[in-house]
Amino acid sequence: MKINPDLQKTDVQTDSMRLAFDDPDFMVRDESRGIRLQLELLKADLVQAEAGIAHTVVVFGSARFVSLEVAQSQLKHAQASQDTQALMLAERALQHASYYEAAREFAHLVAMAGINAPAQDRFTVCTGGGPGIMEAANRGAHEAGAQSVALNIALPNEQRPNPYVSPHLCFKFHYFAIRKMHFMLRAKALVAFPGGFGTMDELFEILTLIQTHKSQKVPVLLFGSSYWKNVIHFDAMQVHGTITEADRQCFEYVDSPTEAWQAIQTFYQR
Repeated sequence: MKINPDLQKTDVQTDSMRLAFDDPDFMVRDESRGIRLQLELLKADLVQAEAGIAHTVVVFGSARFVSLEVAQSQLKHAQASQDTQALMLAERALQHASYYEAAREFAHLVAMAGINAPAQDRFTVCTGGGPGIMEAANRGAHEAGAQSVALNIALPNEQRPNPYVSPHLCFKFHYFAIRKMHFMLRAKALVAFPGGFGTMDELFEILTLIQTHKSQKVPVLLFGSSYWKNVIHFDAMQVHGTITEADRQCFEYVDSPTEAWQAIQTFYQR
């Protein structure tokens, strides 16, 4: 009997013959979302564990603030251009640069304190990995010669990791929920610098988890009391009964890098 040579082929190249985990089209299907969520959680967790990252101090805040040197350069160019709008923006950037420099100094303090400590006692700086306050904190740790964690997020306008992150600890997430979960998994303190929607989202997620005892109580520090008291009227919330005095104990205000680091040390009696 003559055999059709086509039936003897074993290298069938069809989508169904791909290994499931090696099939990009299958992995991005809506039905595979649960798997993708698990993988995003697992990858960053395993890599951090293997790198000895046991405890983190999370720093977040506006992605729009720039360093003092950049702000000064912007002001110089705005003054030369005599553009009123550019001058206003440059002066505001110079004012906000103090927060960038404070985040940089704070992260440097945290990193220096743990530089010679064993992994189980060391606090590692962790940020969202982007520009602004995130860059400042990664920069402070980098300048201290320490590694830091960056939890980046895929956005329509791509957010690139800042140049000071530790490459082997820089992760990219698709899901905000998993990214925020990673912020909390190893967090021993969280420091919120002035910021916008993203900062508020992260801050209130954390406060809600602590308030409802879904997460253990850790220091939550609002850096820049004048900003936070002006933007969020917690006193009014308490007057209206939407939060209690106990809820107010979930956070505290700080106004300097030293004060912030001291508050964390006091909490853990170091």
